[in-house]
Amino acid sequence: MAKIKISSKVEQREWQALQAIAHESNQSIAGVLSEAVADYVRKRRIRPQVLSHLEDSISENAELGQRLAE
Repeated sequence: MAKIKISSKVEQREWQALQAIAHESNQSIAGVLSEAVADYVRKRRIRPQVLSHLEDSISENAELGQRLAE
């Protein structure tokens, strides 16, 4: 997959923590950032699916929910 170059600003404390993580895991900063971005995207995309399944479950089990509430 093609890689693109990005530029951004972060707080110095977070940058230093990121550098430490890269060093501890024997990765480059680019590798750690790529992993972090992938995790972020995955988490943001999963959440709506989870909420949708939860809403479906609540709807399907409305009668049981009413009984348990009594």
